[in-house]
Amino acid sequence: MSNVLLLRAANQDSPDRYEDAFRSRGYHPISVPVLETVIVGCEELARRLSIGPEKQNLSGVIITSQRAVEAWSEAAQALIIADNNTPLKPESDWWSVPFYAVGEATSVALRDLSEKIPLYTPRDIRGGSETGTAERLAGFILKDLPSDGTSKKLLYLTGDKNRDTLPMILESAGVTLDSLQVYATQGSSMFPHDLSLALEHEGLSWGWIVYFAPSVAEFVTPILRNHFALPAANSSIEECSRLSEHHHVKVAAIGPTTESFLQQTLRLSVAVTARNPKPDDLADGVLQHDEAQ
Repeated sequence: MSNVLLLRAANQDSPDRYEDAFRSRGYHPISVPVLETVIVGCEELARRLSIGPEKQNLSGVIITSQRAVEAWSEAAQALIIADNNTPLKPESDWWSVPFYAVGEATSVALRDLSEKIPLYTPRDIRGGSETGTAERLAGFILKDLPSDGTSKKLLYLTGDKNRDTLPMILESAGVTLDSLQVYATQGSSMFPHDLSLALEHEGLSWGWIVYFAPSVAEFVTPILRNHFALPAANSSIEECSRLSEHHHVKVAAIGPTTESFLQQTLRLSVAVTARNPKPDDLADGVLQHDEAQ
C-alpha cells in the first residue's frame, strides 16, 4: 500500500468516490484542497444595494451559488454598519423584487440570510429544488416574469468561471442581464499547510500525485517541488531519484487536457492518464501501471 495524493477537495457530505476507488484497490488516498473562493467587488455590490432595485430598473436578482449569497451578506452588513442601523430608505428596499435561486441549497441560504439580516435582504425567493440547473432556472424565470411587453432587466451575480448557458437563454428571449462578479476562485492560501499535514503520513511510501486541472497544476507544482521529486519529461523515475532526497512519486492526470499541460508547460512526465474522467478509470489506470512494473 502507498499514499496517493489527490489534488482536490474531498466530498464532505458522503463517501468520496475518488478516495473510495483508490482505497478499494489497496491504496491510501489523501485529498488536499487546492482552491478557495474569495469575495470580490464588495464595495460595488454595496453601492448597488444602497441604490435599490427601482432606480436600477431591476425586475429581479439571479443568485446561482451560496458564494453569491455570502457576497450579498457581506455587502448588506457593511451598509448596515456604515448607516449605523438607521431606518432603511424606501428606495433601498429589496423586498419588492424576486430573487431567483439555482437549486435548493442556494434557496435555503437566501432564506437564512433574510432571517439573520433585516435590511437590504430578499423576502421573495423563487426557485429551489425545481431549478437545480442553469437551463431549468432560465426556463423558470422566463415563465415567471410578467409578459406585459415591458423590458426586463435582472441583476446577475457571478463568479470568475461561469457557463454561458443561462445568459444565452435569457438574453435570446429579450431579458437583459446586469452581470456583476462578486466572487473568484484562486489557489488555496492553506495549501502549503494542508500539504504539510498530509506529509505526516510517513508510515507509508508515497506512490502517486494526481492532478485534476491545469490551473491547479500551475499553482501547486512549485509548492510540491519542496517535498517531492517530480518526474521530469524525458527522464526516468530512477534518474529523478538520484537527483533528489525528496519523496519520489509518479504523476497521474484526470484527462488529456491536464496531461498535455503537465507535459508541455510544466515539463512533467505523466505515467497515467485516466481513460475517462471517472474515479474507477483513474484508479484502474494507476493500479495497472503499478502491477506492470
